[in-house]
Amino acid sequence: MVEPITHQYVDVQDEAPDPAVQLQSTREGVAVVLLNRPKRGNAIGSAEVAALTEAFVTLQGAEGVRVVFLRGAQGCFSIGSDPAQMREMLDMPEEDARLHSLQIGQMLHALHAIPALTVALVDGPAVGVGAGLVAACDTGAATRASLFAFADARLGLSPGALTPFLVEAVGARQARRLFAWGHSFDAAEACRIGLVDELVEDAQALDAVQDRLATEALASAPSAVEAAKRLVAHVTGRPLERSVLEDTARRYAQQSSTDDAREGIAAFLEERNPRWFT
Repeated sequence: MVEPITHQYVDVQDEAPDPAVQLQSTREGVAVVLLNRPKRGNAIGSAEVAALTEAFVTLQGAEGVRVVFLRGAQGCFSIGSDPAQMREMLDMPEEDARLHSLQIGQMLHALHAIPALTVALVDGPAVGVGAGLVAACDTGAATRASLFAFADARLGLSPGALTPFLVEAVGARQARRLFAWGHSFDAAEACRIGLVDELVEDAQALDAVQDRLATEALASAPSAVEAAKRLVAHVTGRPLERSVLEDTARRYAQQSSTDDAREGIAAFLEERNPRWFT
């Protein structure tokens, strides 16, 4: 059963007809954030940035959420920035441009900070900030017909807030190449460089990926997934020295003393499913 997640932001959002961003979840803890303006290419303007930020912040604190899928409606992930707002940039003061980029960065960070596993499911174009959403997720899958681009340099712009998320997803060398060239690239290339991790033939197959990954995600203890994500973020970029090893050992010991760890080990020894996967 799919139902709205109860939260002040979502309640307000769902009162509006056909909201640009929809947030739903199942009782099992599978959440879906849907970009829902397909006739506009699921373009992302200020209103969409605010709605996405609120949805992601909601998911950070929503009890029982185990996996989050990010999708675009009707065969289009997102064409990126709203063209109408891009026209405003022609006369936008520098301070306003800074605030606009900061809001996008805060949105991507809110997605990146969700404790549950996050998965981008891409069908159609994922351009600019749309591709940035893919980079900010933990993993992703795409149909073979999908296209990606980071075209800011071709518009004379900086990639701005997208940069740290793409660098984390694909590495500095690939990020430099993608930003500098600004060309579109297909899903096979996106998979080769690690922007997504799986290719499928069509939208129906993408639905099957969602079902499979949801089942797989529910097999892992929620607290262990959150701890693992925090640990990866903590060690990324740090030199491999004794202090890092000491810190990872400390965090391992802390997680080992949790109820989830005791239940997981007991379930393994008793050859049964743990309580979070029944």
